[in-house]
Amino acid sequence: MEFRVLRYFLAIAREGNITRAAEFLNVTQPTLSRQIKDLEEELGQQLFVRGSHNIVLTAEGMMLRKRAEEIMDMVEKTKAEFGSFQKNIAGDVYIGGGETQGMRLIADVIEELRSEYPDIHYHLYSGNAENVTERLDKGLLDFGILIQPTDLTKYHSISMPVKDVWGVIMPKNCALAKKESIAREDLSGLPLICSQQAIRRTSADNEFQNWFGKDFNKLNIIATYNLVFNAALLAEQGTGYLLSLDKLVDTMDNSVCFRPLNPALESGLDIVWKKYQVFSPAAKIFLEALQNKFS
Repeated sequence: MEFRVLRYFLAIAREGNITRAAEFLNVTQPTLSRQIKDLEEELGQQLFVRGSHNIVLTAEGMMLRKRAEEIMDMVEKTKAEFGSFQKNIAGDVYIGGGETQGMRLIADVIEELRSEYPDIHYHLYSGNAENVTERLDKGLLDFGILIQPTDLTKYHSISMPVKDVWGVIMPKNCALAKKESIAREDLSGLPLICSQQAIRRTSADNEFQNWFGKDFNKLNIIATYNLVFNAALLAEQGTGYLLSLDKLVDTMDNSVCFRPLNPALESGLDIVWKKYQVFSPAAKIFLEALQNKFS
């Protein structure tokens, strides 16, 4: 399987049309069709369903598209890393994490480095812990920000000097908003919107589930989310009560408010990187700045 053919495949998947893809790639349509046919024969799978005016990916084609995009990302990242060796400290740093106040501390580090290393560029990827660790393990990210507790056996880590506070986001005009904090019994029977990561972990290592104790399995969870923005829209409409970390949703000029859980539930944060990671010069500079700031 050649890298060039993967580029051809991705162009067809993006355009949904052989003719447009051939024009974009500056190759002839018969050449492109033959390359894709050879790829299908090599893999032993049909990758496209061909219609009269367009083509769509099969299930196997969608899987290959995901893998091909990851390969392309890795190739571009590798080229950028080797390019950075040829010049003054420059290059790209890839950082992944969920929605957390810890990103403010990362922003501080980036700002401190900008004046001395203006040619370092930063790329932020938002996702839950599963998404972030998957990309870390594949080498698509240099660093990840993970909410505790999490399994750190594969990673080096630095604990960040900040904790995220759990609470409930709800309309300001609802009865529960009159309380200064929210207890377990206050949420009994209410429609709840919860983080996928928080409810998927086993109770043995899940502070969120442990806070609810034996009542966790009785919760009326009507929806889950991995990033909070869209979930906040449901809370704003009164669809459900959003269990979230503080300061991720604007409650100043909004119709919703945040109330912390009582007893308080807080989660620490770790910034992690793979053991035996070989860093680019830019990523190495960033790691040194993290260690100086947080260690």
